[in-house]
Amino acid sequence: MAFNFSVLRVRVLSSIVFVLVMLIGLLWNNVTFFILFTVIALGCLWEYQKLVGLIDPVYKNKSTLHTWGLMVVAVLLMITISHKIISISPDTIKMIGYVLIPILVVMILAADFFSNKFNIKNIGISLMGIVYIPMGLCLFFQIKGMPSNAYFEHANFYIPLFIVVSVWINDTMAYLVGSMIGRHSITPVSPNKTWEGTIGGILLSLFLVCLTANFFLPGVQTSFVFWVCFVASVAGNYGDFMESKIKRIAGVKDSGRMMPGHGGFLDRFDSILLAVPFVWILLRFFY
Repeated sequence: MAFNFSVLRVRVLSSIVFVLVMLIGLLWNNVTFFILFTVIALGCLWEYQKLVGLIDPVYKNKSTLHTWGLMVVAVLLMITISHKIISISPDTIKMIGYVLIPILVVMILAADFFSNKFNIKNIGISLMGIVYIPMGLCLFFQIKGMPSNAYFEHANFYIPLFIVVSVWINDTMAYLVGSMIGRHSITPVSPNKTWEGTIGGILLSLFLVCLTANFFLPGVQTSFVFWVCFVASVAGNYGDFMESKIKRIAGVKDSGRMMPGHGGFLDRFDSILLAVPFVWILLRFFY
């Protein structure tokens, strides 16, 4: 294949913009953190609905209120959980969590029913989408709002960054190692992903993140960073495989066109969607 400089330039420029936006959202303040992952959740949920519609045409037949109401439910859910990082009164949280979300869910069910588009399977698919995407990303707010602990004084600031960087490094190194020495495919879902690349990506991610943390953050316990990075990298691979399976069944290469040359929201954040919940479990039950 002939080398295409214009395509490479587009990919590089879009990657630079993507990294800058992510770092600003992650590090600027709690409001940008909330906005960043709420936008990510909405983008992923929208693409999820489109992909499932390609897999099961019946899902396309749901009411318009169902399609857009699901997006609003995601936003309300993110707002409810974000009280860990953004000052929201308990009364507001109760109103959103116990009043607005149930009312909206009832409206969605009623809209499907009265338009003769009610299908219990569609309800289950939408519920899976809510659990898979916004509920998983909501746990980022829980991690961001956690207090300092004996393992790491500023864990709430750095752990989200560790998760994202671990996933990025793992994905990049897995691609590079797999391209150079990969021989054994890890799953038919992603035939280009190999055992060599996957293991190499995890090991290099662990080495680079732990080395950097130990060098620039002398107060951190390396074992703590190791386990956060390990869980994020391993779970991230499963997130990648899951999204690849969905795309394969849907018969598409990319989930969307959010980034020129890189695909959609789900293509960029599939690993994080599973990495965050599993890191949260690690922190909640072991630290």
